[in-house]
Amino acid sequence: MAPAFDVNSLEFKLPDLGEGLTEAEIVRWLVQVGDVVAVDQPVVEVETAKAMVEVPCPYGGVVTARFGEEGTELPVGSPLLTVAVGATAETRAPEEPAERALQTAAEESSGNVLVGYGTGAAPARRRRVRPTRAASPAPAAASVGRSPRRPPTRGDGPVPVISPLVRKLAREHGVELRALTGSGPDGLIMRADVEAAIEAVARAASAAAAGVAAEVREGVPLKAAVHEDDEPIRADRATARRQVEAGQEPTRAGAETRHPLTGIRGLVADKMARSRREIPEATCWVDADATELLAVRAAMNGAANPATTTAVSGRTTERDGQKVSLLALFARITVAALDRFPELNSSVDMEAREVRRFADVHLGFAAQTDRGLVVPVVRHAQARTTASINAELIRLTEAGRSGTLTPGELTGGTFTLNNYGVFGVDGSTPIINHPEAAMLGIGRIVPKPWVHQGELAVRHVVQLSLTFDHRVCDGGTAGGFLRYVADCVEQPAVLLRSV
Repeated sequence: MAPAFDVNSLEFKLPDLGEGLTEAEIVRWLVQVGDVVAVDQPVVEVETAKAMVEVPCPYGGVVTARFGEEGTELPVGSPLLTVAVGATAETRAPEEPAERALQTAAEESSGNVLVGYGTGAAPARRRRVRPTRAASPAPAAASVGRSPRRPPTRGDGPVPVISPLVRKLAREHGVELRALTGSGPDGLIMRADVEAAIEAVARAASAAAAGVAAEVREGVPLKAAVHEDDEPIRADRATARRQVEAGQEPTRAGAETRHPLTGIRGLVADKMARSRREIPEATCWVDADATELLAVRAAMNGAANPATTTAVSGRTTERDGQKVSLLALFARITVAALDRFPELNSSVDMEAREVRRFADVHLGFAAQTDRGLVVPVVRHAQARTTASINAELIRLTEAGRSGTLTPGELTGGTFTLNNYGVFGVDGSTPIINHPEAAMLGIGRIVPKPWVHQGELAVRHVVQLSLTFDHRVCDGGTAGGFLRYVADCVEQPAVLLRSV
């Protein structure tokens, strides 16, 4: 008599994503109900307030249910999907209880939570689930155990895409990825493939629009798309314009739209509101002559060695040839200032009524990306040279633009730099990045009349501001910190004392 084929349904819940994250938004399902999944196969792409990640399923089997549609926000611990895990009766004793079956399935799971954040070692024992030849025909369940991690054919499985950002770009513009032929290796869909599809759709829509003279220039990629909720606003504005031209009173100027505070926008809103509620902040500022600092930067970059590479732990790392940025110089000056005024490298714990002063300087810097404002962190900045800080700033900035920053690279800062001068403004009173105690703001550097060595001259001037938590120090400490930073900017040789 052929052995029976048991199926246990296991529920996979949204795992703890770490770094204090309590919820995530479903961006795209990578599997359908009825698909066969292997252990550790990514099943859903989620976006947290810090990063976009693929969540692997720790069980192998057949997907029997999914919970939540794309765009749904789920808290940690909510069910994601259920997986039917089969096992033959020959593999265990007849009197084995159901609890043992579930424990066996748990042993077969990898324990991984997120790609790159799971357990490092494979389980000591993994039993593949295979029905016997005489078992009842179940095409989906029969292939459990040897299902590929990424099916090579499109079918109903996940479509291979170069990055989650490209997948998100396609979703936002209504591009069906299964209809595309990828130009990358093994049919991998690249960003250029999605952009080409977006442009083709835009051209077809422009050509079909009656009464619209659309000029589509060859070779110019589509840079932006009109959001769906902007369409009624544009239509209402056009109607109102015609009414005004006809001497009539417009009925309404436009439709009201509402946008949920989710993802990174929601995180920023929560942190800013909490910072303003809890931190009694104050701001001081000073103008500084940055002419000498610019000259030092030009000299450093002019004397830079050609790019060379060195193997470190099997990886090729760029060491020289990178131009030192002004932000890297300000970061180095900030680290030296924090060494003199450690009160500002701290955090307040009101429950314990303590000020935590940190030995390490984990320097965050505000960066504007397509996903919004993020603050990557240069860890152990006090132990880095200017070149090392510069290289890390470049790496984190590139990761921020590509959307590949990990939660660990976005948390744990002890002090923040805010270079709002890139937006063409001189000054600002920024909100402190809770739970830190201070933030240094850097305005734009512009030529201004300045008294230099007793004579009026045109110098490159920058406005610096320091917003600080008045609970950790008084104005004398904050003023001393900012004055030291300004002195290093005006006379970079001052910095040599602490190097």
